[in-house]
Amino acid sequence: MTKKLRDYFPMLQTREAILKEINNNEKMWGTFYSWEEERQEEFLDFCTGARGVKVMYEFVSKEVLNPESTPERIDELLSLLLKQEVHVMEVLPNDGTRLADEASLVIMDIVVQLSDGSIANLEIQKIGYKFPGERSACYSADLLLRQYKRVRSERKKKFSYKDIKDVYTIVLFENSPEEFKKFPDVYIHTFGQKSDTGIEFNLLQKYVFVALDNFKNIQHNKENKYLINSRLDAWIAFLCMDDPEMIVAIIEQYPEFGAYYEQIYDICRNIEGVMDMFSKELQELDRNTVQLMIDEMQEDLKQKGKALDLINQELDEKNQELYEKSKELDEKNQKLQAALARIRELEGEKKKENH
Repeated sequence: MTKKLRDYFPMLQTREAILKEINNNEKMWGTFYSWEEERQEEFLDFCTGARGVKVMYEFVSKEVLNPESTPERIDELLSLLLKQEVHVMEVLPNDGTRLADEASLVIMDIVVQLSDGSIANLEIQKIGYKFPGERSACYSADLLLRQYKRVRSERKKKFSYKDIKDVYTIVLFENSPEEFKKFPDVYIHTFGQKSDTGIEFNLLQKYVFVALDNFKNIQHNKENKYLINSRLDAWIAFLCMDDPEMIVAIIEQYPEFGAYYEQIYDICRNIEGVMDMFSKELQELDRNTVQLMIDEMQEDLKQKGKALDLINQELDEKNQELYEKSKELDEKNQKLQAALARIRELEGEKKKENH
């Protein structure tokens, strides 16, 4: 492509201009040069558009996908993911307890009530937690119970279970858990509870999981990796791909995304503000990555402990088998010795008779 990002977003500053501003500000200078060189380059690429914008930063995603200031964007994204038209009516508070209880690798977590009364929890994770199914089921159950308590309180004696609406748990993984790697050609997985007989109940809890890393790999391996097949793919590419040529491709095919990118690049004009937010992102990511590594090591040790227990159990069983065989051989040997002794006794008696 001949067009560059600066052709679309002239507010983008040059690398030289940003470095000059940093070097002329003592606080910014101290922060910037405390980072590793890789992080410095990442920051400069982000602010200059050299590598394209990265929506997966928390301060970016929360700005662009704000359900209060731009509900129409969440409306469209949810509608495409759920394959039905939905509209956000209200932003509900998160359960602060559950977020505080875990070292969060969550980039964004919003809970909204839709126009039909159903609830959607949209979550973006930088690194997928272990046990994504169990975790999502617990949070879905929590949202369902919260809805039940709220609706029952509002409806009082008029309450009916028909007043309880669907609960959607939608999780987007920048780096998906291991389970998703087994399906490299699939990036959207939809779950719902169904009977094995054909009887139909609405069990209310629905799930959508999006493996953004799988999408990136699929897109990269296409004959034309800059061809966007659908509006949903445009949204997914917007969220996870920072290739400047891909950004241009998205804007060319879906011009309205230009406004979303422009909003982000307007944020980039405040270098000091972006640096503060970027620094917090790095600290949180480092902290949580270490925690994740600890969790994985603990899980690995746990699995190895189980394997060792299994080996010990097998050894115990083998030892028991050897003991039983040894006992059996001892018994046979005793019988053999008794038989030999009897033979000798008979031979002795025979010799006496011969004399």
